[in-house]
Amino acid sequence: MQHFIINGGQKIAGEIKIVGAKNAALPIFFAAILGSSDIELTNIPNLTDIKYTCDIFTNFGAKVLPELENNRINFKPQFINNFTVPYELASKMRASIWALAPLVAKFGYAKVSLPGGCSIGSRPIDMHLEALKKLGAKIEFSEGYVIATAEEGLKAGNIFFDKVSVGATVSAVCAAVLADGVTHMENVATEPEVVDVCNFLVAQGAQIEGIGTKVLKITGVKSLNTPENFTYEIIPDRIECGTYLVAAAIARSKVTCTNINPHHLDATLAKLEEAGAKITLTDNSVTCDMEGRRPKAVNIITAPYPGVATDMQAQFTLLNTLAEGTSVVTETIFENRFMHVPELQRMGANITQNGNTIYIQGIEQLSGAHVKATDLRASISLVLAGCVAKGTTHVDEIYHIDRGYESIEDRMKLIGCTIVRAE
Repeated sequence: MQHFIINGGQKIAGEIKIVGAKNAALPIFFAAILGSSDIELTNIPNLTDIKYTCDIFTNFGAKVLPELENNRINFKPQFINNFTVPYELASKMRASIWALAPLVAKFGYAKVSLPGGCSIGSRPIDMHLEALKKLGAKIEFSEGYVIATAEEGLKAGNIFFDKVSVGATVSAVCAAVLADGVTHMENVATEPEVVDVCNFLVAQGAQIEGIGTKVLKITGVKSLNTPENFTYEIIPDRIECGTYLVAAAIARSKVTCTNINPHHLDATLAKLEEAGAKITLTDNSVTCDMEGRRPKAVNIITAPYPGVATDMQAQFTLLNTLAEGTSVVTETIFENRFMHVPELQRMGANITQNGNTIYIQGIEQLSGAHVKATDLRASISLVLAGCVAKGTTHVDEIYHIDRGYESIEDRMKLIGCTIVRAE
């Protein structure tokens, strides 16, 4: 199995162009099931999860022409003739559940194996299914599959989410755009990636009001009217950007990220400034300058957007591990997302855990060790830790990183880090 070998003490600094957002690309890819003609997605990150999604679309019968080396995909959703996501494909990533809503909305039938993905705790699909039920879908379970049917098409309804969920919001939106009548949704997720999905659908004729707010009004249309030669550009990845900015902070250096909307990172930037970083913005770039200074500890409570993203929690845990002072980090989104903690402890981190909260006493330096990547964001925090630790770090099970960070070895070189991938 592949692993990374990282020699510590590397100076992280430089400039890097941010790629497209995985968390927007995946739901948009599945939302494209609703399209009526050829679609081209650009600024697509070259990730294993994107490749898995291409396999799912090929299984549907859609013609897929990936050019991931050029960060684009062309495909023809109008050729879809199979409405099942089998176990061998769904087991590779939880995002496969996003196939359910657009398939049943467009074709009246969908069969999706219960999904897999990162082991970061329970991520039930109940809210996805409840939203579909509110729109008239019949839901059944059989032999590990969830089956949704709507023989006479979906009907508009009122949906209130008991808690904010990006995944369920995306599913509900994809279903409602083709439902007969006007659907009202409240307490929806407002993440930039959700906004991107809505904008993608509106560009094809969907009628969605309130985009970016907690309340959506969706007037269903009979079908999308995808423009000829339709091209859509995925937004840049705010999590990748935040990761490299934290890298600058822990290395006491300076990194500039380009091709980014700084306003998508308001919470992350506020915490970096609280840690002592000098943040400089342009219309499409962010610079984190911590040159010559040790970061100060900052308390973190993860929250739905516009709060601190759960996908930035592991990175801020690492920052606090090396910061001056004590800090408290509380994870409110997933109950099993501190699996990086014992790995950081192996490297010398002084962290105590109590349920969904950890208490951190900052130390001057970590020491290299053999560690195991347990999920996507935990993995990248271990890579960054290895870059600044004393000695050599071996990171095992790095396939998690390839799911969410494009060509991490090549990209880390752009900011001064050498990472060796070995068998």
